[in-house]
Amino acid sequence: MKKSPISMDPFEIEQQDWKRRQRKGRFKKGLTIASPVFILLLWEFLSRTGLIDARFFPPPTEILETFIAMGASGELFIHIGISLYRIFAGFLLGVIPGVIIGLLMGLYSPIRHFISPLVMALMPIPTLALLPIIIILFGIGDMSKIVTIAGSVFFPVVINTAAGVLNIDSIYLDVAKNYGAESKDYFFKIALPGSLPVMLEGIQMGQAIALLTIVAAEMMGATSGIGYLIWTSYKAFLLKEMFVGLILISFFGYLFSVLLRGLQKKILPWR
Repeated sequence: MKKSPISMDPFEIEQQDWKRRQRKGRFKKGLTIASPVFILLLWEFLSRTGLIDARFFPPPTEILETFIAMGASGELFIHIGISLYRIFAGFLLGVIPGVIIGLLMGLYSPIRHFISPLVMALMPIPTLALLPIIIILFGIGDMSKIVTIAGSVFFPVVINTAAGVLNIDSIYLDVAKNYGAESKDYFFKIALPGSLPVMLEGIQMGQAIALLTIVAAEMMGATSGIGYLIWTSYKAFLLKEMFVGLILISFFGYLFSVLLRGLQKKILPWR
């Protein structure tokens, strides 16, 4: 016979709430895993039964066999390593100046009025449209890919960071001013922590854009990388190899998103 809530002590009620939250958390994690598994099983069934053309959509099990074979030959890890190096280098090259300039724009009105027109004018231009100019300036090596990614990442980070600073309650700035805070105190103790929630959303957006950009950049003027693998496999009609590249990009996109969300929870536990 179950106890009524009135007859239960606070410890039992808290324990039951904790168990309920645990069950709910496990259910949500199960749903997260179930959706991609369902899609893969459906894809396998449709391809094996001929309901979709297996020449264009080979079964996932055959794509997995191709993945293992490419991994065993070492070819796949070369492409992955080169793409990850370009992504991380370009991401950092775009995020670091984006955060610094965004904080300055949010804190100081003259800087904001000087830089905002440049940001607004350049942001609508796709970075890939500037790739020919970037290649002329930096060559066809890794540097041109890194700069292309950095340019794509920079704008969402700088805009979100500046918006995050501008959304800080002015009372914090007034208190700091009354207590004689120095410029570095405004920068590191008010603007940086105060803008973190919005800034991290911009960084999250930037990592997604970095993955989109690296694939397109490696399709043009590259001899290695996941984008190069996807494009050359498509041109040679090696669709299993092409799907290996597409699934890798999807996996890294999910992985980076989870890592950034985890970092956000650590830095901003109240959110």
